[in-house]
Amino acid sequence: MTTTQTRPAAQVDGSRSIARRLGELVEPMFGGELPLRLRTWDGAEHGPADAPVITVTSPDALRRLLFHPGELGLAQAYVTGEIDVEGDVLDGFRRVWRTARERSVTPRPTPALLLQAVRTARELGAIGRPPVPPASQARLRGRLHSLGRDRQVIAHHYDLSNDFYALILDPHMAYSCGYWASDDPSYTVQDAQRDKLDLVCRKLGLREGMRMLDIGCGWGSLTLYAAEHFGAHVLAVTLSAEQRAFVQARVDERGLGDRVEVWLQDYREVPETGFDAVTSIEMGEHVGRENYPVFTGLIHSRLKPGGRVLVQQMSRKGHHPGGGPFIEAFIAPDMWMRPVGETVDLLEQAGLEVRDVHVMREHYVRTIHAWYATLEERWDEVVAMVGEEVARVWRLYMVGSALSFEENRMGVDQILAVRPSAGGVSGMPPVRTW
Repeated sequence: MTTTQTRPAAQVDGSRSIARRLGELVEPMFGGELPLRLRTWDGAEHGPADAPVITVTSPDALRRLLFHPGELGLAQAYVTGEIDVEGDVLDGFRRVWRTARERSVTPRPTPALLLQAVRTARELGAIGRPPVPPASQARLRGRLHSLGRDRQVIAHHYDLSNDFYALILDPHMAYSCGYWASDDPSYTVQDAQRDKLDLVCRKLGLREGMRMLDIGCGWGSLTLYAAEHFGAHVLAVTLSAEQRAFVQARVDERGLGDRVEVWLQDYREVPETGFDAVTSIEMGEHVGRENYPVFTGLIHSRLKPGGRVLVQQMSRKGHHPGGGPFIEAFIAPDMWMRPVGETVDLLEQAGLEVRDVHVMREHYVRTIHAWYATLEERWDEVVAMVGEEVARVWRLYMVGSALSFEENRMGVDQILAVRPSAGGVSGMPPVRTW
């Protein structure tokens, strides 16, 4: 039932509340009744009583949506608090997408709907200058994938705060898909990350004294694991000053200075060659479309014959290779993902022989659910550390990512390849040893 508490002067049609008018405006995009209950700043509500409640707290949300219809405008309004969601955000988004699938609709505004939205916004007093972008939205300079711009991109996402990532991630500080080798309730994300690190090292055939290049080493989970548990000598490179400082501190604490070097450097500037193994764990997405052949060519040139590479990378089909307007604006600008088959082809074009492709999409669903649970359980600590706007960005990021992997709109894969000798010798075992 619709109730009205306070009716602003801008509400022209007294027979219909703001919530009802906005609800009727949006309903055509869903092909029928809203899959959510809409509450507006006047206190009125519209929509199914048992649906998740979306609150539009300010007319500014409408202005954002007029200038940025769709995902970006909604994201901006959510992170600034102009739109809010009651209850479990993940469950609410899941219901919206399920409804769209069941009705075979894509909830995007048509030109006619946008024109009607402008009229409605004018009547509600929501027309005005474009709202200022949220402070958490990326602001970048320079040519796409130039060394300077790539440093800005990495700093925007990864230099947020080591303490923040330590709050969300497991003790390994592994910020990538885990490998869930058990359904036992006592098995945690920490176990899954350990098993992922071990799996990578075994796929690479690491042994005592081997040399490994870890491109985009993150907070050093794989670098440290390979050195401690497999005796590898690792050169780790990252563009994040915060990550470099964190990994170096752990290297010093664990007495691994004779086995690990950590460089603050772009992968394109690594001069070392003759590595037994190269790893890229969810870093290739940041390379970009045009630079990916440079990336794969560098991997080939840095490996010695018989050396192996393991690329763990997200994949995506469709119209948003960067992950969509929200991801591109707030999380990972300049990101580029492709179907896994295209990545395999690019590795082969570089002279590498692909030996194994391991699809891990469902593993990422469980990994992100674990991070999301921690974020919600420690919400007050997160807000105190990074502020509510950034906390909301991360809530939206985790919810959207979890659903993208859950509903097969994105994937993640481990691709193992080798640089054969001139005579075609790979040095790979005849059967899998992992």
